[in-house]
Amino acid sequence: MITLPNAITLARLCAVPLAVWLILKGEFALCFWLFVAAGVSDAIDGFIAKSFGARSQLGAVLDPIADKTLLVSVYVTLGAVGRLPDWLVILVVFRDLWIVGGVLTLYVLGQMPRIDPLYVSKVNTACQIGLAAMALLDAGYGVIGAQAIGIAAVLVAGTTLASGAAYTWRWLRGGGAAT
Repeated sequence: MITLPNAITLARLCAVPLAVWLILKGEFALCFWLFVAAGVSDAIDGFIAKSFGARSQLGAVLDPIADKTLLVSVYVTLGAVGRLPDWLVILVVFRDLWIVGGVLTLYVLGQMPRIDPLYVSKVNTACQIGLAAMALLDAGYGVIGAQAIGIAAVLVAGTTLASGAAYTWRWLRGGGAAT
């Protein structure tokens, strides 16, 4: 059950409290590199799982949980220390709760939800990761600037709204849900 990819994913999940602590302590540069390492580890565990036949049901569930836990935790903490706008943090977290709530509702209603991310959701995740990295990089090294972060925040807001609307539309048409 604990394969190498799953161990890497668990390590990424265990890095979440460290990321939160680093942000709260103002160690943004270190947190940026931890965030980068988490991204690299996500690529590595996926590569190993696919290339060496080490896929597992546990990994299929654990990997997106680790990814989303890190991203949401970084967003909430960056919002708490004033590095991301509160309204954006609320929007990002609400969209995730909306999707989880939709999946649970479908499950309770006896419909097995499809775990099949929409393209707009993948774009949204990429934008969210990019903004988190930009905010950490700017806070740690001062190299991005408020204007670029503001533009990225608007892009994240737009893709977050589009993603939430797309899943809602899918549910209303009788389809499943995903993260």
